[in-house]
Amino acid sequence: MPVGIIAKLFKIPYIIHESDAVAGLANRLLMKKAKKVAFGTPPSEEVLKSHPSYVWTGTPVGAEFSPVSPTKQISLKKAFSFNPDKPLVVVTGGSQGSENLNEAIRAILPELLKFTSVALIAGRKHYEDMVDLKKYENWDKASLESNFRMWEFNTTMCELLGAADVVVSRAGATTIAEMAALKKATILVPFARLPGGHQVKNAERLENLNATVVVSDIKMTEDPKLLLDAIKHLVKSPRLRADLADRLHEEACSDAATKLAELVLEEA
Repeated sequence: MPVGIIAKLFKIPYIIHESDAVAGLANRLLMKKAKKVAFGTPPSEEVLKSHPSYVWTGTPVGAEFSPVSPTKQISLKKAFSFNPDKPLVVVTGGSQGSENLNEAIRAILPELLKFTSVALIAGRKHYEDMVDLKKYENWDKASLESNFRMWEFNTTMCELLGAADVVVSRAGATTIAEMAALKKATILVPFARLPGGHQVKNAERLENLNATVVVSDIKMTEDPKLLLDAIKHLVKSPRLRADLADRLHEEACSDAATKLAELVLEEA
């Protein structure tokens, strides 16, 4: 917000990028004087036509986030020591982690491991509170026997996510863009207590497109079995996973960074 105000005072043109399905307060205010407003989520045709400065670019993600072949997926599972013949569920609350997601996984992990491998990114903020789950991470020399691994954070997230059959995550715009680019079947657990409820709106939009499964954070916290049932249903339904992945991938914009760069160059 301060940068936008100063730019306006000094008559320096600026461009806004709004990645979420609903704009936050700062962006809503700054949009009024922006030369261009780029959206990660496509606004309606009516909105685009009524505001000539509005452009749909998508949300840029790293080039490494791209679909992997079945052969590559097997190779990635092996690289992380998971059984390549078992489905893999990757659960992530981002680099800081999600306490609610972590606690839900703690409650349902014994049941999950009966039918799938599990990779948990506990997050830097919450890892120490989750170290007791390391008891499920059993190794025989260099071989993982338990099909469970937990990290504080993984620096090769694109590879770990590429190995996944199902991803469980929060519903931030960049996370969704990465899952779309990777073409992954995803269960979103939006954090409801963020200002403006943008994660909830991000998730609802994709749920309405039949591009993801959504589990309420509040309901999951009260009853972790809701997450267990959602995961089990996807793991046991390869056709549904493929349909969700295809629809989510339709939301991916591989040239988003290029479009944004072109907007900047045009205004410059």
